[in-house]
Amino acid sequence: MEVREAKGWRLVFDPARHPFVLLIGGGPEDAGAWAAEFSGAEAQALQAGVGRLVEQHRALVPSLMAEEDIDLELEVACAGGGLWLALAGDRSGWSLRFVLTPAAGSRGLEGSWERSASGPLAAALAALPLGALPLGALPLEVLDAHQPPAGERR
Repeated sequence: MEVREAKGWRLVFDPARHPFVLLIGGGPEDAGAWAAEFSGAEAQALQAGVGRLVEQHRALVPSLMAEEDIDLELEVACAGGGLWLALAGDRSGWSLRFVLTPAAGSRGLEGSWERSASGPLAAALAALPLGALPLGALPLEVLDAHQPPAGERR
């Protein structure tokens, strides 16, 4: 079992705890922290999606003005449902949100991390060995990636 945590987030990865190998949490403790369990396929989709958003943000930073905000969204097919992810921020930092839309008969999840927690959480999530899980071939199909036009940015 691997536990990683800091202010505003927590990851507990245990590949022996099938089907829910990842416990992930967030939120300031004084305002009601949350936690949810992800299956291996869901955890892999979260890891890949967050990684993709972070890379997109990193690539756009040089073209952003100091006062300019950006919203990036991504939807990934995941275990018969979908995983929607959003990164919102500016050139110096960002927050993350997700909504897991379940397949029929499964649970749905929604959560977010504040700006101060999102970067460290994304780095910790990227370092987890989720690709080594024995899940077979699970295609991660990007359904839609959206960056609002410059005139629509907040």
